[in-house]
Amino acid sequence: MPVFPLGAHADSGGVRFAVASTSADAVEVCLVDGTGDTLGERRVTLPERTFGVWHGYVPGVRPGQRYGYRVHGPYRPWDGLRANPAKILVDPYARRITGGITDIVAARGWADDPMTGPQSTVDSLGYVPLSVVSEPDVLAPLERPDVPWSETVIAELHVRGFTKLHPEVPPEQRGTYLGLAHPAVVEHLKKCGITAVELLPVTAIADEPPLLERGLPNYWGYATLGFLAPHAGYASVPGAEIDEFRTMVDALHAAGIEVILDVVPNHTAEGGVGGTTLSYRGLDAPAYYSLGGNGHDADITGTGNTLDSGSPTVIRLVCDALRHWSTVFGVDGFRIDLASVLGRPHSGAFHPDAPLLTAIATDPVLSGRKLIAEPWDATGEGYRVGGFGVAWSEWNGRYRDAVRDFWRGHGGIGEVASRLMGSSDLYKVSGRRPWASINFVTAHDGFTLRDLVSYEHKHNEANGESNRDGTDDNRSQNFGVEGETSSPVVVERRLAAARALLGTLLLSNGTPMLLGGDELWRTQGGNNNAYCHDNEISWVDWTPSTAADALTSFVARAAQIRHSSPALHRDRFYRDGEVLWWHPDGRRIGGHDWHDGGLRSLGLLRAEWLLLLHAGDSAVPATLPPDGAFVPMLDSTRPGGAPVTSRPLPGGTTITLPPHSLILLRLTTAS
Repeated sequence: MPVFPLGAHADSGGVRFAVASTSADAVEVCLVDGTGDTLGERRVTLPERTFGVWHGYVPGVRPGQRYGYRVHGPYRPWDGLRANPAKILVDPYARRITGGITDIVAARGWADDPMTGPQSTVDSLGYVPLSVVSEPDVLAPLERPDVPWSETVIAELHVRGFTKLHPEVPPEQRGTYLGLAHPAVVEHLKKCGITAVELLPVTAIADEPPLLERGLPNYWGYATLGFLAPHAGYASVPGAEIDEFRTMVDALHAAGIEVILDVVPNHTAEGGVGGTTLSYRGLDAPAYYSLGGNGHDADITGTGNTLDSGSPTVIRLVCDALRHWSTVFGVDGFRIDLASVLGRPHSGAFHPDAPLLTAIATDPVLSGRKLIAEPWDATGEGYRVGGFGVAWSEWNGRYRDAVRDFWRGHGGIGEVASRLMGSSDLYKVSGRRPWASINFVTAHDGFTLRDLVSYEHKHNEANGESNRDGTDDNRSQNFGVEGETSSPVVVERRLAAARALLGTLLLSNGTPMLLGGDELWRTQGGNNNAYCHDNEISWVDWTPSTAADALTSFVARAAQIRHSSPALHRDRFYRDGEVLWWHPDGRRIGGHDWHDGGLRSLGLLRAEWLLLLHAGDSAVPATLPPDGAFVPMLDSTRPGGAPVTSRPLPGGTTITLPPHSLILLRLTTAS
């Protein structure tokens, strides 16, 4: 009988099961029925083992059947071998996963000590998630929005948090896939000029041991249990996650919005050796995880374990999973969490042509999707921004840092000028285009935009880690007051700074990524690591307010201007002579200016667009270039961005740049 594809595949007569385990002596598929006191299972030994895959056909099994695997084999923790038939295991290729961890002791594969103690004899059935046989896959429509990279504007969203409080979404759909598909939500995204949503992890999630012990959830979802299954918790109807996810994708596609998934092929929810045995650890830990010489996990992710990107088992799983999301659900791309881990086979040195990165980039299906790398990991040399191959775009942390620093009055203008122009120093040498730079000033990990201009220190006490978690490198400012204030002067200064940051983002070369909810003036109360809060700290507040309405209008105006002009989303780097860097004194910026640590203003003339930036605390005069006339188009000092006047200003006119201001003008005539 056939070995592949892996997973549980139903036909008219039953189900064919196939699971990889090179170290097992025997594998049983366990068919689970009943609940509570009536919970039971029927065990069927898989009779065949081919290419390290255990497989067999079980007649009479239908879609909807819950199941798991029990693995018999060696238990030698010092060698990394942890087979334990008392633990029922999730199928790595399950299309549906149900349930959660209700007893952490039952979920552990060890007793007393994970390295020296005996294996646990506590049966985990009833206390851990189970796989579910799904209906045969139906391929998604071939037609997708297929937005060119150069025209892409991304919003990073959390499926649950973005709509949980939306008043126009029916209560039963808030915080679900259907909530994100609601016309009011889609229309808001379109108004903001969004062409792609980048969703925080939506693959099946399980809370890690440290969170379970503190009674907190992994809200962000960077704790994958199943790589092919949509997370059941985001369905409005239990068990309908596949259909509802498909509905969401179809609704966004109908609006011309692409769907990019944040995926986590660098670690799993099982944690380190002291963690749980839910799937991979019990199936074949050496084939899935990168292990140290003493059987411990080689942790280069900061999560306790690391999937081994040099393992054929992992390479096959990751590529099969991404291909599944692409072909079955029509997903348009992937953002790879801690992607530099994928370039470190066996947790070794990074190489952009490592096997897993190459397999993704050259796959006939995946190579046609948008591929985004988060180019860092938890190693000492983990920061690999600019270091990926030609198929990859990258989250550009240097853009974030440079723009934050500029607008808070730190450093010179040289670094921010490079980032405004698409970071050619990072991407041109490898043959990539400006859109390979995913530009952002805020993301899920860190302050929201409102908090970025309201707090100078993190306030993560609610996380239960004594405020030790989260970065201390926030590059933020509070305008004299830490946190919320009733001072209208301070509030307006913060809003003006926020508009300047958003305007810079949307008018830079490269691909802009906004954090969903920033346009609604969302706060997390200074928490810059709200990964464990499935509550109002993390949810987007849709309550109407003057600030939220004006900021949304500003984003909409800036995005519309960007979309309207190829010069503002050019897909090739500008060459020397095609841009003019302009000093507020009314002259070209010279070599010495780039090293002037006190210069807080600069102008950039590209084609017909003049962008003026002033990050100083006091107003300054600025003389426009001498040729032509300039029409004001965007003014960050105005709540909605509309300038006071659209009257053309003759070349050579001296205008006043207010503190922390961004002004965009269009060149209309030449002399």
